[in-house]
Amino acid sequence: MLRRTFCSLTAGAAAAAAMPSTRRSVGTSDVIRLRDGMSALTAMDQTRGGHGALERAALAGAAEAIGLQQRAASQTIRQRLFSLAAHYTASAAWSCIDARHHDRAQAHLDQALRLAGMAQDPMAQMRVWNSTAMLAHQRGQFEEGIAASQAAQATTTARRDPLFASLAHARTAIGHASCGDRKPALRSLGYAEDALARSEMRPRPPWIGFYGPAELAALTAIVRDLLGQPAHAEAASHRALAALPAELRRNRAMTTVRLAHAQLRQGDTEQACATTGEAFALMAGDPIPGRMRTLIGDFHRGLFTLAPTDRAAREWADRYRTEWSKR
Repeated sequence: MLRRTFCSLTAGAAAAAAMPSTRRSVGTSDVIRLRDGMSALTAMDQTRGGHGALERAALAGAAEAIGLQQRAASQTIRQRLFSLAAHYTASAAWSCIDARHHDRAQAHLDQALRLAGMAQDPMAQMRVWNSTAMLAHQRGQFEEGIAASQAAQATTTARRDPLFASLAHARTAIGHASCGDRKPALRSLGYAEDALARSEMRPRPPWIGFYGPAELAALTAIVRDLLGQPAHAEAASHRALAALPAELRRNRAMTTVRLAHAQLRQGDTEQACATTGEAFALMAGDPIPGRMRTLIGDFHRGLFTLAPTDRAAREWADRYRTEWSKR
């Protein structure tokens, strides 16, 4: 599926660049085709996580959308194509964030925000600010992450749809928790929970399909962990895993590793080691994305800091260290 989608998007981008201006005008059917390709990339990300082929396929889709807008049948079609280009570019940025390729992610986010402005698309803007907050957190730029998540809150999309507002508040909570600010972090979590409770079922783009009660529980686990509350973090991770759909394989694996972190911080070394084994099993057959590899590395360091002579720790190292480093 990945190879077919990548080849289709790459070929389409090349064809769009080569088409003479006398060819037919571009209309709704082209928009729908590109939107379907975007959905396919989202599904691949949810299963495998960020990787180079996904980034390239997303950039090919963006290039095709930009090439086609020159022959758009109307201004409405042109704006929809710019919107698709913004979303494709945001997908490329997210793939880099998940793989921890920070500089490329930032370049894609800058381009996506520019395209979203040209499209006058607040949904794309909200998506870019959400990813910007995540990238800032990875880089340790916590105040910038808070500013980005607050920019997401201010978008028309977040003001009109409580689901998006909830996600933006949850990102803000992570930013405050990273700064050690307990009260603002918990207050933002409360806003996220209240907004999610007010959200209704309605058609939304596939990229936001990951977010709901399960993902909010997973983000709550991150906040609680950052605030030094491992028992609360463990409980939130269990809630997330009980509700996360099986098809969100990467998300389930990430939450599983975070659960192991919470267990380790409470001194349950044997259980924590067993839990990380479940994460490796979830990702069997695919490389581990950089973001998850970093999280496992943090677990490895914590394991041998807290229990350097523990039998479970030595067995974990013997069984998983090589697999983790190679994948």
